[in-house]
Amino acid sequence: MAHFAQIDQNNVVIRVIVVNNNVLLNNGVENEELGIQFCKNLFGGNWAQTSYNANFRGKYAGIGDSYDPVEDKFVSPITLLIAE
Repeated sequence: MAHFAQIDQNNVVIRVIVVNNNVLLNNGVENEELGIQFCKNLFGGNWAQTSYNANFRGKYAGIGDSYDPVEDKFVSPITLLIAE
């Protein structure tokens, strides 16, 4: 199964879905663009494939993570802890 993250206008992940690998196949070869188009047809918006095993794009995308288009990877939000 392939995983795709929907990214809003601020490059924040707002949804992650699973897509059957058959959707990505073109003459037996996986093609990310076919998966992106499938997601756009269902929900609209901007999409990028993410790896459940973190084999590419830095990490598996989760809701609230950001996509860095320059580095072509997903990053976790920075959490600031304020001591009282």
